[in-house]
Amino acid sequence: MPKRQITGTVIKKAGDKTATVLVERRVLHPRYHKTVKRFKKYLVHDEKNETAMGDTVSAIECRPLSKSKNFRLLEILKRGEV
Repeated sequence: MPKRQITGTVIKKAGDKTATVLVERRVLHPRYHKTVKRFKKYLVHDEKNETAMGDTVSAIECRPLSKSKNFRLLEILKRGEV
């Protein structure tokens, strides 16, 4: 089974080697047929502590690293504004 890959924005540095990533997806509303945004937060393992708030990152699914951390950082796509 292929591993899931997510792309989102770092909204918080949650302790050592962990970043909280907000992933936005757009879905069609079943009744009103309008595109609406859905959000979900993931904890991502950042081994080298190289992410900062506002960065756009890509993460890949891995084995569970803690109770709620199942993704590890793949690459930083774009640096955030300081």
